[in-house]
Formats: sequence, structure tokens, C-alpha cells
Amino acid sequence: MATVKDFRNDVRPNWCPGCGDFSVQASIQRALAALGKEPHEVAVISGIGCSGRISGYVNTYGFHGVHGRSLPTAQGVKLANRDLTVIASGGDGDGFGIGLNHFMHAVRRNMDITYIVMDNQIYGLTKGQHSPTSAHGFTAKTTPSGNIENALVPSQVALAAGIGFLAQGFSSEVNQLVSLIEQAIQYKGFSLVNVFSPCVTYNKINTYDFFRDNVFNLEKLEGYDPTDYLTAQKAITEHNGLVTGVIYRNDNKVAYEDQIPGYQETPVAQANLELSEDVFAAALKEYA
Repeated sequence: MATVKDFRNDVRPNWCPGCGDFSVQASIQRALAALGKEPHEVAVISGIGCSGRISGYVNTYGFHGVHGRSLPTAQGVKLANRDLTVIASGGDGDGFGIGLNHFMHAVRRNMDITYIVMDNQIYGLTKGQHSPTSAHGFTAKTTPSGNIENALVPSQVALAAGIGFLAQGFSSEVNQLVSLIEQAIQYKGFSLVNVFSPCVTYNKINTYDFFRDNVFNLEKLEGYDPTDYLTAQKAITEHNGLVTGVIYRNDNKVAYEDQIPGYQETPVAQANLELSEDVFAAALKEYA
């Protein structure tokens, strides 16, 4: 059985010291090992930005895509080989900026993949511009007088789009984050784990201390029922999206792959083999 060490490679991350993405990487590796996965059973598909590098830092199949396109690629990988555990990853700019349209349709399709977003409320790789999740009034290189746009709240968008599994974590709370990723991978359908992952270099406002002081852990709320849509909506609204834990899950949704006629009955490899045999037989008949 694979261990956490098996999901590590010799590629050294070049994230800034203290970046929250280190914890996200470690949490993914721990979750995969805890679930009994093997490296060849997993594919990590990433987008652009600092977070996009994670596909090269985890010892699994990997693909580093372009701006906002991790989800279409991940869905293609899943359809090509549904036996793979497919994890898509990216940042708030990549996923909720140029990739927002793909995110909405991925939620709508409900394919069995897990999307892990490292949300630091800023564009880090391009040196500190405001992002879709930057708060109103946020000062950055592109908003020196304060951001006049309202922040997009990923959990609100996901819930409104009809997501089946929605969770949020904080990179400083690794044990909880590992558990959330495990549950997201086990969920049969599209799952989102949005992670508050502070940028220690360019975001001096949304720091580790900020999240420790402002994030509310739903696991501490007695009687919280994540299967209740209205309860989830209320929790997000009351805390302005700054909640961690499993926010919502709907186990009655059917995954996209399970609705494709014949897809479950005929494995992809077997279907390709049968197709090849049919083509070969037809060719022999034609040229005999």
C-alpha cells in the first residue's frame, strides 16, 4: 500500500517560504495515502499561477494546463479513464476569473472529479494584482486606492450553481483539510474544496492571523446539517463566506458518467477493443 512518501517526488516546490500552498500539497498527499490510492491511480490536473505548479510536485499522473482550463482537461481525463481518481487544482484568479465559466459548467455536469482551489485573494505569480475574490477596498498594485469591485464568494457561487459537495478549508488547519479532501474524493460527483491559502509575499491583508481571527469552523456548530441547502446558504451568508468544514453535500445527485448510455456497462478499454475488432473484421470482409 502506498504511503505519503510515495506521493512525493524530487521536484522541489519554488513557492515562497510560508506559502499556504505547501500545506495544500501535503494535505493532498496525506489524503491520497489515507484512502489507499496508488500513484498510478491518480491524475492531478492544474491551471496557471503559483498554484498551477502543484501538478508537478505530486507524484501522480499530472498535466499543467493554461489559464482557466484545468477543469475541461480534468473532465476529459475522467471520461477517457473513469478508473482514475482525478483532482483538478488552481487558484482563485485561475478558477474564478478566466475559468469561472468552466467552473459553472463543471458543477452543472457533476462529473466525478475533485476541484481544489488555493484561494489567496490575489494574483501572486504576476506579482500582486487584485483577484476576483479580493475584498472591496482591497489595496494592490492594480487598486492602489482600494478595490471598487465587490468580491466573488466562491461558496455562494458554487451553491447557487447546484454543487453536490462543497467544503472549505484553511491551509493552517491541515488535519481538517486532509479530512475534507478525503471526503471530497470519496464523493461520487463534482466536489469543490476551496482553501484559504495565504500569500505571504503580496497579500499583507488576508494573512494567517486574519483567517484565524475571522474564519468560523462549522464543525464546532452543534447540530449543523450539511445536507440542508437552506442551512448551508444561511451559514455562508452570515459569515460572508468565511467558513470551513463541509458546507453542503447532496448524495442524491447522479454523476455525469453514470448517465451516459452504455458507459457503465462497457469499460472504455473493452469498448475500444471491440471497436477495433469490428473495424478489422469489416476491412477483411471488404478486401477478401
